[in-house]
Amino acid sequence: MAATASSTWQPQEEGFKEIFGLLEQQMSPATSDKSQIWQQLQHYSHFPDFNNYLTFIFARAEGKSVDIRQAAGLLLKNNLRAAFKNMPLANQQYIKSELLPSLGATDRHIRSTAGTIISVLVQIEGFAGWLELLHALVSGLDSNDSNLMEGGMDALSKICEDVPSLLDSDIPGLSERPITILLPRLLQLFQSPHASLRKLSLSSVNQFIMLMPTVLLLSMDKYLQGLFLLANDPDPDVRKLVCMAFVQLVEVRPAFLEPHLRNVIEYILQVNKDPDDEVALEACEFWSAYCDAPQLPPENLREFLPRLIPILLSNMVYADDDESLLEAEEDGSLPDREQDLKPRFHSSRFHGSEDGEDDDEDIVNLWNLRKCSAAALDILSNVFGDDILPTLMPVVQAKLSATGDEAWKEREAAVLALGAIGEGCINGLFPHLSEITTFLIPLLDDKFPLIRSISCWTLSRFSKYIVQVTDHQEGREQFNKILMGILRRVLDDNKRVQEAACSAFATLEEEAAEELAPCLDIILQHLMCAFKKYQRRNLRIVYDAIGTLADAVGEELNQPRYLEILMPPLIEKWQQLPNSDKDLFPLQECFTSIAQALGTGFAPFAQPVFQRCITIIQSQQLAKVDPVSAGFQYDREFIVCSLDLLSGLAEGLGSSIESLVSQSNLRDLLLQCCFDDAPDVRQSAFALLGDLAKVCPVHLHPRLAEFLDAAAKQLNTSKPVEKETISVVNNACWAIGELAIKVPKEISPIVLTVVSCLVPILQHAEGLNKSLIENSAITLGRLAWVCPELVSPHMEHFMQAWCIALSMIRDDIEKEEAFRGLCAVVKANPAGALNSLVFMCKAIASWHEIKSEDLHNEICQVLHGYKQMLKNGAWEQCMSALEPSVKGKLSKYQV
Repeated sequence: MAATASSTWQPQEEGFKEIFGLLEQQMSPATSDKSQIWQQLQHYSHFPDFNNYLTFIFARAEGKSVDIRQAAGLLLKNNLRAAFKNMPLANQQYIKSELLPSLGATDRHIRSTAGTIISVLVQIEGFAGWLELLHALVSGLDSNDSNLMEGGMDALSKICEDVPSLLDSDIPGLSERPITILLPRLLQLFQSPHASLRKLSLSSVNQFIMLMPTVLLLSMDKYLQGLFLLANDPDPDVRKLVCMAFVQLVEVRPAFLEPHLRNVIEYILQVNKDPDDEVALEACEFWSAYCDAPQLPPENLREFLPRLIPILLSNMVYADDDESLLEAEEDGSLPDREQDLKPRFHSSRFHGSEDGEDDDEDIVNLWNLRKCSAAALDILSNVFGDDILPTLMPVVQAKLSATGDEAWKEREAAVLALGAIGEGCINGLFPHLSEITTFLIPLLDDKFPLIRSISCWTLSRFSKYIVQVTDHQEGREQFNKILMGILRRVLDDNKRVQEAACSAFATLEEEAAEELAPCLDIILQHLMCAFKKYQRRNLRIVYDAIGTLADAVGEELNQPRYLEILMPPLIEKWQQLPNSDKDLFPLQECFTSIAQALGTGFAPFAQPVFQRCITIIQSQQLAKVDPVSAGFQYDREFIVCSLDLLSGLAEGLGSSIESLVSQSNLRDLLLQCCFDDAPDVRQSAFALLGDLAKVCPVHLHPRLAEFLDAAAKQLNTSKPVEKETISVVNNACWAIGELAIKVPKEISPIVLTVVSCLVPILQHAEGLNKSLIENSAITLGRLAWVCPELVSPHMEHFMQAWCIALSMIRDDIEKEEAFRGLCAVVKANPAGALNSLVFMCKAIASWHEIKSEDLHNEICQVLHGYKQMLKNGAWEQCMSALEPSVKGKLSKYQV
C-alpha cells in the first residue's frame, strides 16, 4: 500500500479490494477461523494509510454492504484511540474531512457510527484543532434535512455524554463556549415532531445538570418549561428522560424545582404508575432522591403519602416477566450453570476501626421497579417513621388476607413491605412484634417458594429486636421458633429459598452472637447438611454463614463435639479443590473466621491449611512470570485470600504458629508480596507482617531491614494518599508500630523517615480515613516509646496534631502504648510540648479508665512536672483554657 498522504489522498484499487475482502470475510458467518483474519488486519494496521482505507470504505463505499462499512468504521474508531496522535497531519485531516459528510448519510447506521467515531476524536484532541466540526454540528441542527439533523444530533449527544466539560470550556478561535451556541438549539428541538430528536436533545441537556454551565443557569426557566412540555410525550424514552431530569435536579439543584415542586410531585405520582416499567422505575427513583436532598423539607411530601404509598405497594408486586419467577421454579438438585455464579468480591484484610463500606448484596442483581419501590418505602419509613403506618397497614393487611393461589404475589408484596419498614417504623411495630412474627413463621412453610424466601428476609429485618426480648421465656421461645423456622428453610429444596434463608440466618447470627451457644449443636447439623446438599453458588453462602457463626460465638465453638460435626466435611472439601479453583476463596474466608474463633483449638487442622496457603502463593507467583509452566493464568485474588487466611491463623494460633513459620519459606514469599504492584496484595501482606510481628518476630529477623524498608516506602508518599492505596498505607503503618515494640533496636535506622511521613498525615487529617489517622498516632507513639531520644527533638512540629488524634482513639492496649511514648518524649524534651499543653491535657482526659497502674503514674508525673515548671500563674492560665469536663477528668491525677 502506498504511504502517500495528502489532503487529496486516493485509495489504490488493490489495497481497497484486499482490505474490503478481509472485512467481508470477518463479517461472514461462513468464516471459521476469524483469528487469522484479525491477525492480517493487525498486520495492515502498521501501514501509515491503513486508517485512510478504513475511512474511505466507511464513508465512500456507496452501494457496498452497510454491515461491512460499519465494521470498517468501528475498527477505525478503535485504531484512532491508540494511533491518532502519532499520525501524519495529512492523514488526520483526511479522516476528519471524510467523517463530517457521513453525518448526513442516508443510512441511519452509518450516521450513528460516524457520531461514535467523531466523539472518540473529540475525546482525543478536543475541538481546538477541529472548529469545522462545531460548524457542522450547528448547521446540522439548523438544517431542514432530517438525516443531517439526526446525524448531527446523534454525534452531539455522544459528545455530551462522553466529554460534556469540553463543551463548556473556552476554545481558541471561538468567541463563545460551544454549549452557549448549542443549548438554545437543543432546547428548541424539545418541540421537534421527530421522537428521536426530542429524545437526543433532552438527554444531551440532562448531561449538563451536574456541570450547570452559565448558559443553562440563565435558561433554567426555559429548560423547565421544556420538561413540562415533554412530560406526557407519547414516546416512553422521552418520559423516562423527563423523570431522570427531575431526579437529577432534586439531587444537585433542588432550589430550581422549589417553585414548581407541587407540580413535579403530582407529575411523578402520575408516571410512577406509567404502563412502561422503565418510566415508572425512573419516576420511583425520585422519592429516595427527594428524601436525601438536604435543602428540601420532607414535610412537603407528607400530604402526598396517602396516594404515594399504595402506588409503591402495587409496584412491589412481582411483574409477570420478572426473572425471579423463572429462577424460583428451578430445582435445587440441578447443578449451577457457569453464568449462575455471581462474581464475588473478597475485601483484603484491614487493620483498624473502620472497614470499607459493605458491598451491597444486590450489586449483581438486576435493579427493577419492585426493588426500587421497596427501597423508597424503606427511606420514607425512616423519614416519617410510624406516621406512615395508618396509611400503609390497611393496604398490607388487605394484601395479606387475599386468599387463593392466584393472589400469592399480592401476599408476597405485603411481606416485602413489612420488611422494608422494619427499621423505620420499629417504634410503632415493636408492641406488635410478637403478632407479626407469629404471622410470619407459618409463611416460612408456604407452598410458594418466593413467599418462603421473602419471609426469611423480613424476619431477618426484625432480628435485632427479636434478640432483645430473649431475656424472658416467651421471647426466648419465639426466638427459638424463628431460628428453627429459618434453619428448616436453609434445607429447602429451592435454591432461591436456600439463599434467602442462609442470608437471613447470617443476619440473625450477627445480632444474637453468644445467644446462639445453647443451639450450636442443631445449627451445625443443619449447616453441614446444607453443605452436603447445596450446589456451587449457594455453597458460598453456607461458608459465609459458618464464618459468621464462628465470629458470633467465638471460643464457644472450641468443643470436640462441635468440631467433629464442623471440621471433617470442610477439610474434605479443602482437599478436593485444586489450587487454581476459585471456589477456594469463600472456603479460605470461612477458615479465617474459624481459626480466629477457635484460637489454639485450630492447631490440629493448622498444618495442612498453612502449607496449602504457602503452596498457592508460590504457584501464583510462578504463574505471574510463567503461566505456561504453572499450568494456569495468574490471579492475584488467590494470593490475597491466602495471605488473609495466614493472618487469621497467626491471630488464632498466636505464638504456636512459630513451628509452621520456621519450617516454611513464608518470610521470603511475604517480602515479595510487600513489593507487589497490586495494592490489595500489599494491603494483605502488611496486615500479615503486623500479625507475625506480634506472635513470632524472631522469624522475620534475617530480612527485617527489608521489611521495614518496604513498609516505610508505602508511607513515603509525597502526593496525597489515594483511595486505592489508603488501606495499604494504613496496614503498613500499623505493621511498623507492631515491629517497633518487638524489635526496638532494629527499628532505629528508619524512625525519622517514618516520623516524617506520619506527621503530614496527622496534620492534614480532615477527609482522611479515620483508621489511618488512629494508626498513625499509635505508631508515632510506639516509635516515641522505643526511641524517645530520636523522636523528642522534633516533637514541637507535631505535638498538637498528634494529641488531637490520640484523643479520638478508644481505650485499649494500643492506646496505652502510644501514651507511654507520649510520656517518654515529654520527659526527654519537656519544652517541646509546652505550646501544645492544652491539647495534651485534652488527650489525657480522653481516657475513660487507664487499666495500667504504672501508665497512670507516669501521666501523673508528667502533669505534676509541668505544674512545677509553669510558675507565676501560667499553669492556672493553662487550666482555665480547658472545658469543665476535661478539668473534671484531670482531677484523678491530683493536679
